[in-house]
Formats: sequence, structure tokens, C-alpha cells
Amino acid sequence: MRHIISVLMENEAGALSRVSGLFSARGYNIESLTVAATEDPTLSRMTLVTRGSDRIIEQITKQLNKLVDVVKLIDLAESEHIERELMMIKVRAAGDARDEAKRLADIFRGRIIDATPESFVIEVTGESSKLDALIHVFDESSIIEVVRSGPTGILRGQKGLHV
Repeated sequence: MRHIISVLMENEAGALSRVSGLFSARGYNIESLTVAATEDPTLSRMTLVTRGSDRIIEQITKQLNKLVDVVKLIDLAESEHIERELMMIKVRAAGDARDEAKRLADIFRGRIIDATPESFVIEVTGESSKLDALIHVFDESSIIEVVRSGPTGILRGQKGLHV
């Protein structure tokens, strides 16, 4: 099962390296990883996506909690949460293909953020399945490049990850 683990950690050099080292030393895979400073400049929020059984995820969270840089963490899969991913997709868009690319961008509530006579770059946010669907509606030969951020998430309601 896929899990999104959100980690509040000290904003210090080497913290990211220690977390990734923990995963590689134990043979666990990180599917996606994002890190950014929070409203408190001394803390960063790391969001990582991994897969595993409940036992494996429990081991991962226990090991993460042992790291000195980790202040607090939560497995978002255990609570109601909202998740989003950002994708930029560059597609061939010359001649008649321009109208079709614009139409598909509109259908998926995407935005054309760059245009040349031969291509568009479309920005789309949403759940991973929505982004996958957009990729599949374009003809494979029309896709030049795809860049995805990986999922990130936040708890719903009054609960939150804070000190």
C-alpha cells in the first residue's frame, strides 16, 4: 500500500541525507520526496511517498522517529487528508494539434504556461490519477517531456503537523 509520510524536521544541513540514508540502508524505496521550509524558519517539512506493508511502514516510522533531526511525523494514509501533485507536460502543438492540446488542457483544468509555434507546456495539479489520465489522452508521439513533483499532502480539518 502507498503511504505519504509527512515529517517535521530541523532545518539543518545533512538532515535530508540522514533520512535518505536510512531508507537506502534498509532497502526501502522512496517513490517521491519533497522538502521545503515551513512558517518557522528553523523547521522544514519533508513529504515522502513510499510503499510497504503495515509492518514495514511501522518500521520506517520508528526509524525516522529515532533520527535526531526529526521533530514529529505522521502517516497521512491513517487520517483524512488532501493530496495534490504538480505536473508540467510539454506537447507538440503545431497546426491542427494546437486546438486539440488547448481543449485537453481545459478539460483537465490545466493551464498553458509556455507556447512556441511547435509546442505547449501545460501545467496541471491534482491527484496522481488525474495526471496519469492526462498523459494517456495525449498521443504518445505528441509528448515531448513530462515533469512531476510527486504527491504532497495535508491533513483535513483542525488537525495538523506542528510542534
